[in-house]
Amino acid sequence: MDPILTEQLIKVGMAIAVGGVIGAEREYQDKAAGFRTIILITLGSTLFTVFSLSMDPGFTQTRVAANIVTGIGFLGAGAIVREGGRIAGLTTAATIWLSAALGMGIGAGNLVFVTLATFVTLLVLLVFPKLEGRIDRIREARSYEIVVGASDHEKMEAISAMFKTLSLRVIEHHQAKNEKSVIGTWKVIGAPGNHEKFVREIIRDKDVKELNY
Repeated sequence: MDPILTEQLIKVGMAIAVGGVIGAEREYQDKAAGFRTIILITLGSTLFTVFSLSMDPGFTQTRVAANIVTGIGFLGAGAIVREGGRIAGLTTAATIWLSAALGMGIGAGNLVFVTLATFVTLLVLLVFPKLEGRIDRIREARSYEIVVGASDHEKMEAISAMFKTLSLRVIEHHQAKNEKSVIGTWKVIGAPGNHEKFVREIIRDKDVKELNY
């Protein structure tokens, strides 16, 4: 068999293996970009890189690489969605972007380095969520929307004071008023337990018409 063809087949096989390992983790987590998607992204980036290396010399190779990055950026953006007051899909989008980079590395022949990078990627995806969970148990960010009567301006001041009493740091605060009510929004950071204490206090408060968080 032609040595060049053998080398290219090895690259294709490695692209499938690398994409499959990372994609399996995303599939297990039931993410939008799962097993087949990540394999195709990695394989596609590998093939684009392999083909660019055999094209005319000059700027062709760098142009193909630059367009891979741009195209994958649009694909990753499609995985980002807004769920309520939170943004979801950022990790999946970053995984798509990284899988393309690994595919480009395979296509360029950096097989050992790609193997090491794949191991690091799996470490981040599998181990770091536990560390992230511990951080979330120490500190959590929440957004609150509270509605009171149109004349209850003092209640809004009392709510702001309650955040300080519970050691919840206010990052952003906005108020709006209509004929029937005053609407206050806060973005707050603090211990999860203190957030729960705040919610319980607000739920018991008869002057509060509505609470969303």
